[in-house]
Amino acid sequence: MINKPSRALARQKRHQRIRNRVKGTAACPRLAVFRSNKHMYAQVIDDAAGNTIVAASTMESEIASKVEFTNTIEAAQAVGEAIAKKALDKGITEVVFDRGGFVYHGKVQALADAAREAGLQF
Repeated sequence: MINKPSRALARQKRHQRIRNRVKGTAACPRLAVFRSNKHMYAQVIDDAAGNTIVAASTMESEIASKVEFTNTIEAAQAVGEAIAKKALDKGITEVVFDRGGFVYHGKVQALADAAREAGLQF
């Protein structure tokens, strides 16, 4: 009998491999992305200090009111624009991108492209 590994467990293993290489500092924090079935989340994290600097998600009312559904590419673009605006307000212009073990395609790519267009560099 074929025993398939869990997709969630495989994503977590990919994320750990990525996290071994990607570190956020105060000068260049980490833009971490998480995607669930219903929502999209993004945080800018300073790993040296161990704190989240800014965060945005489709659960916030100003983002959820802009989009019809919170699990679409358009919603991911709204989160990317919001996280970039919040980061630029805090004086952060450059980040390293952490895709969280997700494939860089679709919603994750849309969030990254929107953040780049809004002014973040990575």
